[in-house]
Amino acid sequence: MARQVGIIKLKGTLDDISFYKSSDGHLARTKGGIDANRIANDPAFQRTRENGSEFGRAGKAGKLIRNSIRVLLQNAKDKRVVSRLTKDLVAITKTDLVNPRGERTVEDGNLSDLLGFEFNLNGKLGSTLFAPFSVAFDRATGSADVTLAAFSPTVRIAAPSGTTHFNIVMGAAEEDFVNDTFVFETASSGILPYSAPDTAPIAMNVALTANSVLPVIEVVGIEFFQEVNGQMYPLKNGAFNALSVALIDTL
Repeated sequence: MARQVGIIKLKGTLDDISFYKSSDGHLARTKGGIDANRIANDPAFQRTRENGSEFGRAGKAGKLIRNSIRVLLQNAKDKRVVSRLTKDLVAITKTDLVNPRGERTVEDGNLSDLLGFEFNLNGKLGSTLFAPFSVAFDRATGSADVTLAAFSPTVRIAAPSGTTHFNIVMGAAEEDFVNDTFVFETASSGILPYSAPDTAPIAMNVALTANSVLPVIEVVGIEFFQEVNGQMYPLKNGAFNALSVALIDTL
């Protein structure tokens, strides 16, 4: 892979060289690779087919997770979140001790390895929100909770320059990886002033399906705002908002 420089940038194929644009800029690479039919049928590529199957399954699971928390994720993500999440889910697939190689799944792997995953590396929750919080999920009732004791925002939150207000958010999702469906609910603290006086204690709760047998993922995040003439505007379009996996619950 080579980087294109100069005023004129090419796009398309010239002889055996493909020119294209990616998030890393204008690039060029030589065409190549093994015939797809051979990969699909040659016994020598059995491992390749198995790896491809599991990678595809992990990618599909990642898309389900992202779709389930989309209402929060659209305000707190970096440009590589898709590939980072897929990479972690591929690793989780490999912890599946139930199914044979090539048929391993995310849901039968150690999904708890996703705990602490940061959806936005530009604004990590662990280096943004320093107020202690607790998370809980009651599978019998379907109740998911996040609680914070009273705290001083200017002491416990590392806010980007220009912040006048913030909002702590949470969400919980039941993930049905087999049927590609989900149940999601979200709650928030409401927009609060970024000032020295302590907040009131914050308690957020959502209700999922009682006695669900599905994996549950609970996320916690923080959003930043700037008040201008009485209107709240997402600070820098949410570039520094944080969102992290705070709880995983499986049967």
